[in-house]
Amino acid sequence: MVNVAFSLETIENYLLILVRISSFVSAAPFFGMTNTPARMKIGFSVAVAFLLYGILPQGTVEYIDVIGYAVVVLREGITGLLIGFAASICNSIVLLSGNIIDMNMGLSMAMEYDPITRSQMPVTGNFYNYLLLLIMMATNMTHYLLRAVVDSFTLVPIGSQVFDWDHLLQSMVTYMGDMMVIGFRIALPVFVCIMILNCILGIMAKVAPQMNMFAVGIQLKILVGMAVLFFTIQLLPAVADFIFGEMKRMIVAMIEGMY
Repeated sequence: MVNVAFSLETIENYLLILVRISSFVSAAPFFGMTNTPARMKIGFSVAVAFLLYGILPQGTVEYIDVIGYAVVVLREGITGLLIGFAASICNSIVLLSGNIIDMNMGLSMAMEYDPITRSQMPVTGNFYNYLLLLIMMATNMTHYLLRAVVDSFTLVPIGSQVFDWDHLLQSMVTYMGDMMVIGFRIALPVFVCIMILNCILGIMAKVAPQMNMFAVGIQLKILVGMAVLFFTIQLLPAVADFIFGEMKRMIVAMIEGMY
């Protein structure tokens, strides 16, 4: 049952819930894409916060004056941003692997504009990123992200955050190591095939120096790289499982660093 009785205290609590939800929506993958209309993000945040207000236990937030309330709002905003950021940075894994693949294929200069990040992205990394978003929707990973921020109100009630910056820093350091390992494992098939091709081209350059191996190698690298991507695209669901597992671990680590 939704309580529709409003007072100054209930409005203050609702605004704090709205701040955490809206901060999460602005930073989380899929929810916070820049090509999503701002009105849709605001309406979604307001609707989710209204539903949560009728479900969450009503507690009293202690503060002295306007500055104290502003500090509580800031803490709620940081909480939502950290949860959304923990999920969003995991997309950089496929961008790293795309950079490695394009560098080996000779497509590192062929960057394209991505309307989601509003920056120049590698072709393969952008391709993997969009496929990852599609798999995220197909596997209901977006529902998991929304449940994570909802459950955070149980573990980290409003105004009770205790930020353990050492734990948060250690979580980021661990993620950097996992990103390098998972990103290189995604690009490993293309990397190995291109390395073997480079060895073959080097041998041919010594055997037949009259051939222009530079001109031949550029075309062969692109053809071999595209062929490997075509045969390994079926492994993308397994790759998505690795990334989603890392996403869940990072969300849990961020929430653990706030209580």
